[in-house]
Amino acid sequence: MLQIQNCTLLHTKDGHQLMDSFSMTANPGDKIVLIGEEGNGKSTFLKWIYDPQNIQSYIEYHGQCIHTNERLAYLPQQLPPHDQNLTIYAYFCESDAFWDLQTKMGKYAKTLGLPADLPFRDQSMATLSGGEKVKVQLLRLLLEEPTCILLDEPSNDLDIDTLEWLESWIRSYPGILLFISHDETLIENTANRILHFEQLKKKTQPKITLFKGNYATYLQMRQRAFDRQKQQAQEQRKEKKQRDARFQRIQQKVEYAQNTISRQDAHGGQLLKKKMHAVKSLEHRFEKVDANMLEIPEQEEAIRWMWMDPTPIPTNKQIIHLHLDRLETNRILANDLDLSIVGPEKVCIIGKNGAGKSTLLKRIYAQLTIRDDLVVAYMPQNYADQMAFEQTPVAFLRTYSSNLTMIRNGLAALKFTREEMEHALNDLSQGQLAKCFLLAMGLKQANVLILDEPTRNLSPLSNPLIRSMFQQFPGTIISVSHDRKYISEVCDTVYVLDEHGLTKK
Repeated sequence: MLQIQNCTLLHTKDGHQLMDSFSMTANPGDKIVLIGEEGNGKSTFLKWIYDPQNIQSYIEYHGQCIHTNERLAYLPQQLPPHDQNLTIYAYFCESDAFWDLQTKMGKYAKTLGLPADLPFRDQSMATLSGGEKVKVQLLRLLLEEPTCILLDEPSNDLDIDTLEWLESWIRSYPGILLFISHDETLIENTANRILHFEQLKKKTQPKITLFKGNYATYLQMRQRAFDRQKQQAQEQRKEKKQRDARFQRIQQKVEYAQNTISRQDAHGGQLLKKKMHAVKSLEHRFEKVDANMLEIPEQEEAIRWMWMDPTPIPTNKQIIHLHLDRLETNRILANDLDLSIVGPEKVCIIGKNGAGKSTLLKRIYAQLTIRDDLVVAYMPQNYADQMAFEQTPVAFLRTYSSNLTMIRNGLAALKFTREEMEHALNDLSQGQLAKCFLLAMGLKQANVLILDEPTRNLSPLSNPLIRSMFQQFPGTIISVSHDRKYISEVCDTVYVLDEHGLTKK
């Protein structure tokens, strides 16, 4: 059993409260997904559960996490810098379970699509693809056979086959599992409890909702409850307005009678005094009724965004015609590769982890960015490739536009507070960094977007809007993604990359 008792989380830098005296209990078999907009505290909460020292540099925390007899394991959103510098073998050697459970290595490696000898290799962890890093971390985690697992974006960068395996594994896992994911399909197919992090009243009031049931049911019931309370609250206010108007007429009538009655009419004056006393009593009763009125409900608004006004791509314009005899890094990834894109096509490249998708996307970007007839924007898999993390969001975006008002309005529409606009990028969540890239593309008025996993760090509540935005984009999109909803709703053409090159699916 995992018990959270009166957890309070407060940012020390700006006093922003993420959680206020929250309590919950999780039992074996619970698959709890944490959802909410970026920066609302989901990753911080998981880190606090695993080890409060993980957050003490930037969070003031109170409360208790009781997990007696539970063996906790934690998968971070990003591979820590220390682990990046290790060889794969050294990474596994840091786990005590590596030596005791090598007999299970082959079974777990096979289910993850990894070579059985991978844990014994001297290859640097830094050279692995994004998906391979997630798989290696999952493999070490599974070897430790934990009874309570905390996963921060486990679906990031995983290929579709591994995503389907992950869904099956989560459903069958007998212990306690809390996870954060952007992948709506994964959430819909696995979660049986929803933990929703919201920030209301301009991000000054946290609201945490724990719901027992699946994601689709939660969204329906949440909206129905919101609409019902809103309607009841509005009806109460309408009735109050009508009641107050009637009461005011009665009060004015009695006051007028008191002001005009003859001083000699003592009996009439006494009656009016009683009437005014009754009016005052009625007023006090109304005040008590009004104090118990339903509040007009508030829920965190979705992000708002629209493209500026990029120059549309003509339907017959050649965007790229690429031929590579070989695609390679430290090894040959693919041979005889051809790619041709014409007009405002929306292309997605899929394939196994390590197939070279991100490498190919970088080659495409290098070829297109030197063209003066296209306005190209690139969202890399590793944000550090295009960001200086010591900058603020505003400073980063000023390289795309000099219009400071437009930048700040755009960040506000993406749910940034004034304080967050001045935080260092390094202090922001991965989802907030992704939003900075989306805004940069709009400010640049790019008409060709090169996107490496564009939806992977964004809230499942925001992703429908993001997909709609990409659907309506009048330019060309060349992307890598394993997000099944993004692929089906946005992409016109899907290519599979393997050692033989690109094949249209």
